[in-house]
Amino acid sequence: MLGRHSRLIGAVAALVLTGLAAKAGEITAYTSLEEDDIRVYLQGFAKAQPGVKVNVLRLSTGDLGARMLAEKANPRHDVIWGWAVTNMVDPRILEMAEPYKPAGIDKVNPAFKDKDGRWFATTGYFAGFCVNNEILKKNNLPMPASWQDLLNPVYKGQIVMPNAASSGTGYLQIVSLLQMKGEDKGWQFLKDLDKNIAQYIKSGSRPCKMASSGEYAIGLSFAFSGVKQIMEGYPIKLVIPSEGAGYETEVSALMKTAKNKPDAKLFLDWLLTLDAAKLYGERAEMSSVPGAKAPAAVLKAGLPEDVSKVLFKMDFDASARDKDRIVSEWKQKIER
Repeated sequence: MLGRHSRLIGAVAALVLTGLAAKAGEITAYTSLEEDDIRVYLQGFAKAQPGVKVNVLRLSTGDLGARMLAEKANPRHDVIWGWAVTNMVDPRILEMAEPYKPAGIDKVNPAFKDKDGRWFATTGYFAGFCVNNEILKKNNLPMPASWQDLLNPVYKGQIVMPNAASSGTGYLQIVSLLQMKGEDKGWQFLKDLDKNIAQYIKSGSRPCKMASSGEYAIGLSFAFSGVKQIMEGYPIKLVIPSEGAGYETEVSALMKTAKNKPDAKLFLDWLLTLDAAKLYGERAEMSSVPGAKAPAAVLKAGLPEDVSKVLFKMDFDASARDKDRIVSEWKQKIER
């Protein structure tokens, strides 16, 4: 989701590599989740369903989409797991998904599930500012509370932001602003903001780390990167923009061509359990599971108890449809 390098995780089953039929008690999942997260989640699932083996192919978001389209005539996987909804809503991908309602889905907020049952989200991330308290104090700068505040000339050269052409977080930030303000006012805002930007960084988490180390006062990133830096003791305040934070969800789906649908459904059901949600709370800023609670340390770091109250209502269909055009326009008008 954030421009990760493609690689295989663990022992990928022969069926992924050769197209052999799935065995009972064995499924294959395609995912773009972080490798460390995959291992933790699979350990949790193994405790709940020790009779089901999950073989995983992990690729970056774009590479995973390309692979699925290349294999469309003969899909090799049973489930999509933890993949960006902006990519999932591609009509070519949606037609490969079989509607399924996992246990507990009726209680999930509508923002985190497809109205036709083709996908549902378990985790996700949203925009946040990492603000270095010590740098603000040293330079007598005010604490920003909104996107609009960042246009203040006092921040010139003190803000770093992800590159929208290479970072999923960067694209999330600009597309949410364009949707929030309308394209004419949104592009003008981005041009005005550019006057204060010191650098555009390829990574979504790197701006927060640069603010944490004191290189800059403000790093525009995703919220959990700030949470991690605060928990590690850096002098950072996590600011969620008052206009609302653009967000991306990581969704899962059942394939129409799944070779082992019963076990695939067991896996999808487990993703919405409180046992799974406990793991999400330690590794992601968002969980769609009803009744899930973030750990106290995460809340103390500044993550709100109910993240739904701070999210800007994204039009994911538009985000997906307009991505190539918006990135191209951003490169022409802003990138440097």
